[in-house]
Amino acid sequence: RLALQKGKGLALPAKWYAIGQCWRYERATRGRRREHYQWNMDIIGVEGVEAEAELLAAITQFFKGVGLTSADVGIKVSSRKVLQQVLESCGLDSETFGPVCILVDKLDKLPREKVVDGLLQLGLSNDTAEKILSALNVKDVGDLESLIGEDNDAVKDLKRLFDLAAAYGYDEYLVFDASVVRGLAYYTGVVFEGFDREGKLRAICGGGRYDKLLGTFGGEDQPCVGFGFGDAVIMELLSDKGLLPTPSHSVDDLVIAMDKELYPAACSIASKLRANNKTVDLVLDSGKKMKWAFKQAERCGASRLVLVAPDEWEKGLVRVKNLETREEVDV
Repeated sequence: RLALQKGKGLALPAKWYAIGQCWRYERATRGRRREHYQWNMDIIGVEGVEAEAELLAAITQFFKGVGLTSADVGIKVSSRKVLQQVLESCGLDSETFGPVCILVDKLDKLPREKVVDGLLQLGLSNDTAEKILSALNVKDVGDLESLIGEDNDAVKDLKRLFDLAAAYGYDEYLVFDASVVRGLAYYTGVVFEGFDREGKLRAICGGGRYDKLLGTFGGEDQPCVGFGFGDAVIMELLSDKGLLPTPSHSVDDLVIAMDKELYPAACSIASKLRANNKTVDLVLDSGKKMKWAFKQAERCGASRLVLVAPDEWEKGLVRVKNLETREEVDV
C-alpha cells in the first residue's frame, strides 16, 4: 500500500524497512505471542535474485551481530516455482497451487499422512500427492536440477542465489530445502525461512518474492521481495544460548542536596549537567547522610558524586567526588 501510494514517484529500486507492532488473535505458544514487534525489510523493483541475496545478507549480518553462528541457526531456501513445475507436470491448474502450498507448508507441523489426506481432499490422486511430497523432499540443488531440468527458472534462480551467498560470505548459513514453500498465497518465487539448528523453536523469520501483490491491490505489478523477522522466537533462542545482553545501568553524576534549603540549588546543578549531555540522578529526598549517598552512588553506578552542602554553597561551590579515583575537588 505504501508503494501504491507513492506510485510513479517512487524511485526504483527501493529499499526500505520498518519495525512495527503486530497483533494476532490466537492461542499464545512459545515463540508466538498475541502481541509482538516485527522487523520488515523489502526491496521493490529488482527482478533478479540479487534482491534476495541482499536481504539474506541483512539477516545473516544480524545473526552474526548477536553472536549466532551457522552452527546455531540456518536459513532454508527454496522456490515456489519448484512446486509449480511439479503441479504442471501432473496436469493440475493454477487454482490448485495456493491450497497445495498452504498444506505442504505444514509438513514440519503435521504427520505426513495428514498432509496426504489434505491433498486427496483437494482432488489430487494418491500418485500425484506422493509425487509432490517426494519432490519436496529434495535437499540438494543438484538433485533438483536432475529432477526438473537445468533450464527451469527455479534451478537458475537458486544456483545464482547460492553463488551470490558465497560471494557475500554467508553461504554456510543457507540450506536448500524444497519443502519450504511458506503458507502465504502471494509468494511467487524464491522463499526462505530462518530456523534453529536444534529444531526446538518455530521459524525465526521468513520471506520471499511476491511479484504479483501490488496488482492484487489495484496497482501496477512490480517485482518485490521482502521478509518479516519477529522478536518472539529470536528472544527465546538468544535466552537459550545465554546471548541476551544485560544492559548496564549507570549514570555520570549523582547530585544530592545535604539539606532541604539547598534542594533548589541541587535542581539547578542537575539541570546544568543534563544540558551538557551528562546522565544525572538527582536525589529527590534531601538531607540524606553521607553513608547513604555513597551507597546510592554505588547502586546506580555513578562515576561522580556531586554534593551541594551549606559551607561550599555559601562560596558558590559544590563538592565533586570522583568515585573511581576517590579524589574530590570543590568546583
